[in-house]
Amino acid sequence: MPGTELLVVLLGLSSAFSWGAGDFAGGLASKRTSAYTVVVLSQFASLLILLVGVLLVIREQFSSQAAVMGGIAGISGAIGLTALYTGLARGPMGVVGPLTAVIAAVVPVVFTIFQSGLPQASDLLGILVALVAVWMISSGSSLGRVNLKDLALPLLGGIGFGLFFILIAGASGDTTIWPLIFARVSSVMLVFIVAVLLRRFDIPLVGQLPVILMAGIFDTGGSLLYILASRAGRLDIAAVLSSLYPAATVFLAYLLLKERLNRQQWFGVLLAILAVVLIAV
Repeated sequence: MPGTELLVVLLGLSSAFSWGAGDFAGGLASKRTSAYTVVVLSQFASLLILLVGVLLVIREQFSSQAAVMGGIAGISGAIGLTALYTGLARGPMGVVGPLTAVIAAVVPVVFTIFQSGLPQASDLLGILVALVAVWMISSGSSLGRVNLKDLALPLLGGIGFGLFFILIAGASGDTTIWPLIFARVSSVMLVFIVAVLLRRFDIPLVGQLPVILMAGIFDTGGSLLYILASRAGRLDIAAVLSSLYPAATVFLAYLLLKERLNRQQWFGVLLAILAVVLIAV
């Protein structure tokens, strides 16, 4: 297989692992601190890291396109995040979480098909298998009772995240860090405003700060790797592979917290491996 396709697979999976590790760290921090506080502080830490990188290390040239599209991408991601958290609080978690993740992956797939046509047969089959894997890994064993009104927020959340995938990839152009900087600025401002209005922003314990910082670092790494993956090949393949991040989250919980995976989740892991193989051949 061409080296560029292999690069997409490696970068996409690396992005998934980094995002999954960030979610794991953020989940740990959210056990003792408001989830909104964790998001705001981790995203702010991510913003500082990116600013240091662009000003002192990489010194990328500023781009107005990166500013505008990156800012819109950040708003889309923040809307998706707010909808996800609200949906998890109100509806059955076994439906809200996986449905949001699957829709987030489907949106860039549909966009890329309209833009670039269908991928080759093995890639298309791998994408479909990966979507099933995302659902099975993140849904756990209990789905609960589902009403139509329970689907509105995960639909909004998935579209928000899916648009983030598309916009942040389109904003990159010749730059990598500037789009993420403006995405972080807009997302931090929006989530902070929502948290204050809902009175869900609090001051975390000092011991929580390192975990929150790790969440920001891994989230930054996942975003950077995703942008690189989207540049190396088709957007749909990069987005779907990066969307396998729930596998990394549940694996770290299994490894570090001794949380058991049920049969459905193990089967989802096997499907994820099969999806990677199909895409990579």
